[in-house]
Amino acid sequence: MKPMIGITSDVERESKYVLNEQYAKAVIRAGGLPIILPCGIEADVIRIARELDGVLLTGGGDIDPMLFGEEPHPRLGEISPARDSLELALIHEMLAVDKPILGICRGLQILNIALGGNMYQDIYAQSDKTLLQHSQKSPRSHRSHFVQVKKGTILSSIAQAERIKVNSYHHQAVKDVLKPLVVSGTANDGMIEAIESKVHRFVMGVQWHPEALVENGDAVSLRLFENFIGKSRDRRTEIACN
Repeated sequence: MKPMIGITSDVERESKYVLNEQYAKAVIRAGGLPIILPCGIEADVIRIARELDGVLLTGGGDIDPMLFGEEPHPRLGEISPARDSLELALIHEMLAVDKPILGICRGLQILNIALGGNMYQDIYAQSDKTLLQHSQKSPRSHRSHFVQVKKGTILSSIAQAERIKVNSYHHQAVKDVLKPLVVSGTANDGMIEAIESKVHRFVMGVQWHPEALVENGDAVSLRLFENFIGKSRDRRTEIACN
């Protein structure tokens, strides 16, 4: 039976739920059954976490800095408190039952915040480093910069290389990472590009957009989704047997 994967959606000002279809397509291609999650269902998050086999935290707008003890920077973009609330609740419940989580772009950042970390509200205004172009001016399927992969990590086993090439669409980024999370990938300018948990079966976040690269046949991106879906299937089987 295909594992059920909850996919978080974004909310636009016109009160529309929005989701790029590439997320669902990547889940389907990797063998999962996508279930799109709207905001405002926090009251039922315990039941949702019980029914789902994994959660995909998608990309989108900025995150409320109050969640990590900061006030808004002038370059902070549009935030969605309702989305923040749901995703934080989902993360905590999925962690409690040790079910797989994959965070993409914004999803990486909210995952880090849920586990006590923080972030740059705008990397170009708040970092003193000379940075790469992290919001590429090219199609989503184009891989625009490299990520150095840390040896001995889950990402390393998926990448099967010390360096991979990724796409990039962000102006915010993870800053400080706390246990049980560790950094598993960085850009050449030092920006954190991937994190993962050392104590859960599969909890990972990546700053790039592998769902867009899957459509273009990128092997590493497909293996990332297959690993995520595989761990979700394993957890479903384990629960069914107990």
